Amino acid sequence: MAVKITRDLLTKRLGHVKYDRFFFYLMGPYKSFDLNYVLSDEQRREIDIEDLPGPLRRLFQSKDTIDNAQALLRRIQGELRVDPGINAFLALDVDVDIDEVDAATQSIEYTRCSNATAFILPFLGHNFGVGEEAGSILEALTETHGDRLLFVHEANVTSAMIWSAARRWDLRVETYETEAELIDALGLFAGGIMHQEQRGELDRLD
Repeated sequence: MAVKITRDLLTKRLGHVKYDRFFFYLMGPYKSFDLNYVLSDEQRREIDIEDLPGPLRRLFQSKDTIDNAQALLRRIQGELRVDPGINAFLALDVDVDIDEVDAATQSIEYTRCSNATAFILPFLGHNFGVGEEAGSILEALTETHGDRLLFVHEANVTSAMIWSAARRWDLRVETYETEAELIDALGLFAGGIMHQEQRGELDRLD
């Protein structure tokens, strides 16, 4: 029998924080984008990496370094679990086997169960998969959860998908330049959702 994803399941599997029942689902790339994956040896030899701007130069980072994309999500998650103390989580944390519930369905159900969901798009991330899952979520849940969804992207990330989603679903989109700005934006968004629930402007999920 397939696992049923519920708020009670999230509570059991995510550990304790100050606001255990305020779930903030964080979506983002788990792997950094690396140009070494997509360029041939000849193309790489023709590029003088030292002459590239900083952000592009970082795209040539070694595949053996700690993956920046997942590390970013983990730092954000840790900050939010401490202050304001909400139950921020990644899909990996719930530990539902994709053989029991496929990844797209998991993302939809985590969003359905969450008080807030953020799609985080850093410059160095493999964002295509995030965009695909976001599209599935938006198609399924915008009418009921649209006010609980946020796209936040690094300032030098441009994406037709982001802007088309914003127009089609009236989605909230924000940008950030530093990690501190990103954490602040997510904290303010979560705080806003909390206040709306307390005032009855959004339904309480419990």
